[in-house]
Amino acid sequence: MDFPILSVIILVPLLGSLVTAFLPAEREKLIKWLAVVVSSISLILTAIVVLGFNADAGVQFIDRFVWSKSIGASYFVGVDGLGLTMLVLATLLSVIAVIASWTIKTKVKAYFALLLLLEVGMLGTFLALDYVLFYIFWELVLLPMYFLIGIWGGERREYAAIKFFIYTLAGSVFLLLAILAVYFKTGAETFDMLAIAAKGIPSGYQHIVFWGFFLGFGVKVPIFPLHTWLPDAHVEAPTAVSVLLAGVLLKMGTYAFVRIILPTTPDAMKTYAVFIAVLGVIGIIYGALNALVQKDLKKMVAYSSVSHMGYVMLGIAVFTVMGVNGAIMQMFSHGLITAMLFLLVGYIYERTHTRDISKMGGLLSKIPKLAGILCFASFASLGLPGLSGFVAEFMVLVGAFPVMPAITIVASTGVVITAGYLLWTLQRVVMGELPEKLSGLTDVTTRELITLVPLIILTLVVGLWPDSVLGFVNHSVTVLVKALG
Repeated sequence: MDFPILSVIILVPLLGSLVTAFLPAEREKLIKWLAVVVSSISLILTAIVVLGFNADAGVQFIDRFVWSKSIGASYFVGVDGLGLTMLVLATLLSVIAVIASWTIKTKVKAYFALLLLLEVGMLGTFLALDYVLFYIFWELVLLPMYFLIGIWGGERREYAAIKFFIYTLAGSVFLLLAILAVYFKTGAETFDMLAIAAKGIPSGYQHIVFWGFFLGFGVKVPIFPLHTWLPDAHVEAPTAVSVLLAGVLLKMGTYAFVRIILPTTPDAMKTYAVFIAVLGVIGIIYGALNALVQKDLKKMVAYSSVSHMGYVMLGIAVFTVMGVNGAIMQMFSHGLITAMLFLLVGYIYERTHTRDISKMGGLLSKIPKLAGILCFASFASLGLPGLSGFVAEFMVLVGAFPVMPAITIVASTGVVITAGYLLWTLQRVVMGELPEKLSGLTDVTTRELITLVPLIILTLVVGLWPDSVLGFVNHSVTVLVKALG
C-alpha cells in the first residue's frame, strides 16, 4: 500500500488538536463533536489496517524517510501483530474517552485539545520503529497527561500531577541514556530499532543498557516498587483520563519490554528473568491485597491494575511463546476491562457523588443496567471463564509453569485474592438496601451505553474466540522467541 495510512492515523488527531486550539472557546459543542470525528477517523483507518494486515508477515504498512542523515535518525513507522493490537486498543479507547468527556464544562477547548494531543503520543509510541521518533512520542504523552490531571482532576490534583510528572520524567532520563548507549556502542550509525536488534549488542554491555530501559519502561508499567504514583493519579484524574491512563499508557511500558528489551538485550533479559518474574508476582499479590482493603471504589480499581499488570510482566519474563502471547493478550484484555471499570466508577460517582464503598449499596435495585454492567466487568476482571480476563491469565500461568513452577504457583494465589476483593465489593455496592439519600438515581444513559457496549462485546469476543487477537500476534511472538533461543 503506497498510501501512508499509519502516518495519517497519527496526523489526524494532531491536526484535530491544532484546529481545536484555534476555535473560539465558546463553541463548546463544535469542539466536542470535532474531537469525536477526529478520533473516529483514526479508529476507522485502524480498522482498514486490520482488514489489510497479513498475520503471517512481519512489519507492514511501513512509512519511512530520512529525518537527519548526520545522526542516522529517520521517520520510521510500521506495524506488526504486537503493534496492531495496541493500535486497536489506543484508537478505540480514545474515541470512548472523548465521548465520556462530554460532561466536561470548564476550559473545554483546552481539555479536548490536550486529549487529542495525548492520543498522538500514544499512537506514535506503538508505531515508531526509530529510537529518536519513539522517544519523542513517549515524551509527548507526558505533558498532556500532566495538565489533564492537574487542571481537571480532583481535590489533590496538583499533588497527583506533579508526582506523575516526576516519576515518569525520571524514568525518561534513564530511557534516553539507554538509547544513547545503544547508538554509540553498536556503531550502527542508525536509530533503527530493527537494525540495531539484528546487529546485536555485546553481551556484557547489554546489562548496562538493560537497566536503563528497565527503569525507563518499568515506571510506566508500573512495576513494584515504582508504582506509587499510579493510585494517586487515578484517584484524582477525570474519568476519561483514567480510562486512557490504565487502558493505554500502562501498556506503553509493557509494549516497550517486548518491542525493545527482549530483542535488543536478550542475554541480559535472560539473566534477570527470574528477578522480573518475582517483581511481577509481588505486584500481583501486593496490588490485590491493597485493592482488598480500599474504601474508595476508584482506588480499588487502581490497585487492581497494579495486580493485573504483574501477570504481563510474568508472561514476558518466562520467554515462552505461550507466556509472551498471554502477556500481550493480558495487555489487550486489561485495557478493555479496566477502561470499563473506570467508566462505571465515574458514572456511579456522577449519580451518588461519592466513591466511598461503605456509603453505597442496593444499586442493583435502583439502577439495574449500570449495576449489571459493573457485575459483568468485575467478573471479567476476576477471570470468569468465557471472558477475556480468563484467557489472558490462563495463558500466562500455563506458559510460565514449565519454566518457573514455584513462582507460578505463588502468582496463581492472586486469582483467589482478586475474586475475593471484587466479589466483596459487589456485595457492598450493588447488593443490600439502597441508602435513602440515593433514592433519586437514574439508570444508564444512551451516551454511557455507547462507551460501554463496545467494551462488553470485545470482552466477550476475545474470551470466546481468543484467536481474534492471537491470530494477529502469534507470528510476531513466535519469530521473536525463536530468534532469542
